[in-house]
Amino acid sequence: MKADRSSVAQQASAPLEVVSLVSLGQHPVSGRLRRAEQDARALELCLALERQSAPGAVSLSAWHASGSEIAPGSEQDQALRGYLGMGLESLTLVTPNAPGADPLKTVDSSLKAVDSLKAADQPVIDVWPLLVTRLKQAAPQLVVCGGQGETGEGSGLLPHLLAESLGWPLVEGIVAIESCDGAHLTALQALPRGQRRRLRVKLPALVSVDSAASAARQSAFAQARRGELSTLASGELVHDAQAETFGVAPARKRPKRLKRIKATSARDRFKAAAAKAEGGGGKRLEGVSAEEGAAEILKLLREEGVLR
Repeated sequence: MKADRSSVAQQASAPLEVVSLVSLGQHPVSGRLRRAEQDARALELCLALERQSAPGAVSLSAWHASGSEIAPGSEQDQALRGYLGMGLESLTLVTPNAPGADPLKTVDSSLKAVDSLKAADQPVIDVWPLLVTRLKQAAPQLVVCGGQGETGEGSGLLPHLLAESLGWPLVEGIVAIESCDGAHLTALQALPRGQRRRLRVKLPALVSVDSAASAARQSAFAQARRGELSTLASGELVHDAQAETFGVAPARKRPKRLKRIKATSARDRFKAAAAKAEGGGGKRLEGVSAEEGAAEILKLLREEGVLR
């Protein structure tokens, strides 16, 4: 009985292991590499959790999965140091045990526009198996990441693949982490029309952050220079055979979307949640033919600028 009580007390005194997954972002105008917006917001939530907890109660680390080592002073190195400037002492680069022939060239080429559609002629590295292996080894209680990447495929499937492989619950659209007692996590989830929902999740768990979360702090240049990028080999090199068949081409201009209200402040969220649908500008059609209905829909699309 004494041994059981001591083990329980030891588990209660152990710090909460939190991992923030970060990736390389891309500026939408210049195309230069930077810290990803959603990943920076996820790291900001982790830093806020560490700040509001007791000293030593939370052990925070940031990981970036890469197919090969990143050279000091490179564009990738400069972009990742943007996370170090948020207050981190170090950032871990999760790499394969035997890195291939500079797979980062494939990532860089995908960031640049090409003149014609062509398939990738270099091997594409799948990094999520490296994260699965490392997470199984480290066994953290909480993993936080952005909902979607800004480079690569940007499919938003990484949280789902990790949660399925680890057998952990996945909660999407988190905007705030209120508390975490080591066994359960209490967080706010973003809902449509600016509403929020409080969730209580059993740990270990994986959460992805919504773009409505608090903006990340500005990166401090001196702290970014002092921080350390450490490399940790984890798992074998895995090629994404399906992604190697993808073609890369300049993005085409898409049709204009219909108006969408995006609430940012608490006042805007309240107005969006309490607002009623306005029927002054619409038209209700009953008992009309298919041709008349199609004509009205076509007229609306032209008025909204979707069709020209």
